[in-house]
Amino acid sequence: MNITPMKLAVLGAGAWGTALAASWAPHHHVTLWGRNRSDLDAMRTQRINTHYLPDCPLPDALHFSADFSDTLVEADLIVIAVPTGGLRATLTMLGTQPSLPPVVWVCKGFEPGSRKLPHQLVSELLPAHPHTGVLSGPSFAQEVAQGYPTALTLASHDTALAQRLAEALSGQRLRIYAHDDVVGVEIGGALKNVMAIAAGICDGLQLGHNARAALITRGLAEITRLGSRFGGHFETFMGLSGLGDLILTTTGDLSRNRQVGLRIARGQALDTILGELGHVAEGVTTAREVSALATELGVDMPITRAVYQVLFEGIPAAQAVDGLLNREIKAEF
Repeated sequence: MNITPMKLAVLGAGAWGTALAASWAPHHHVTLWGRNRSDLDAMRTQRINTHYLPDCPLPDALHFSADFSDTLVEADLIVIAVPTGGLRATLTMLGTQPSLPPVVWVCKGFEPGSRKLPHQLVSELLPAHPHTGVLSGPSFAQEVAQGYPTALTLASHDTALAQRLAEALSGQRLRIYAHDDVVGVEIGGALKNVMAIAAGICDGLQLGHNARAALITRGLAEITRLGSRFGGHFETFMGLSGLGDLILTTTGDLSRNRQVGLRIARGQALDTILGELGHVAEGVTTAREVSALATELGVDMPITRAVYQVLFEGIPAAQAVDGLLNREIKAEF
C-alpha cells in the first residue's frame, strides 16, 4: 500500500488518541498533544502510556507536545481525540488559530447539557471551516495500538475529502472506508455505548445468550429510529459504525461501557464504578442526554430509558429488565 506521508496533530493523549497516533506514526509525522506535560514527558522517555495503554509500547517515531499552537504548525490534518465533554473547549482553542487544515473528530456521544452531536459543535465553533469529518467504527484502543486488524468509517459532507483521508490514514492493519453520512456515523457511535451498558447488565444478571441477542437486536432498532429522525441513512446503521460497533461494545470485555453494566448488575454504585475505571465511559452521559431527547422527540427508546433509570433514578437492574419484558406486545417492525 502506497501511503503519502502527512503531518498529523492528534489532540488528546487518552487511550484512543494514543492508539491512533501510535498506529499512524510509522507512516506519518505524528505529534500527540495533551494537557499534562509530565505525562507526555513520561511517554516520551518510557515510550508507553502507563495510565491508558500500559501494555502497548509506543513507536520511536511518535512525537509529543504540551504546546497546543506548536502542535498545529504546518499540520496537514488535525484529529480531535478528547472526550465529547471536552470537545467544545478544544474547538474553542482551534478557533483562535489563524488557519486550520482539515479537522476530524473521533469522540462519540452528545455534549452534556446541550445534547448536541459533535458535528453541531463544529458548525457552531468553526463555522467557516468546511473541511471536517468523523472517524468511527468497531475499535478497542488497545487492539489498534497493538496492531490488530481494524476497519473504521470516515464520514464527511465533503466526499472527496473523506476518500482522500480514508486512503491516507489506512494502513496494513487499519482499513478505513469513506462515507458521507456524518449524522448516521455519529448516532451509531454514541448510542452503541448505551446499549453496551444494557448488555453488561444483561450478562451481569446472567440472563443468558438469548436475552443478549434480543437486546442487541432491539438496541439496533432504537439506534436506527433515533438516527433516522436526525436524518441518518438506514444503511449506515447496518454498517461498521452502526451494527459493527454495536456488536463489539456489547460483547467485548474491553468495552468500558459494558464493564459499567456488569458492575451495576453486581450492585456497585455508579460513582464507585466510574472512579475505579479510570477512563471515560461515554455511555453514562449519553444515556441521560438521549433519554431526554427521545422523550422530547417522541421516539420510542425503551432500552435507553431503562438504562437511564438504572443509572440515575435508582431503579434496580432486575426491576428494569422486568419492565422491558412486560411491555405491551407489538409488531417487530
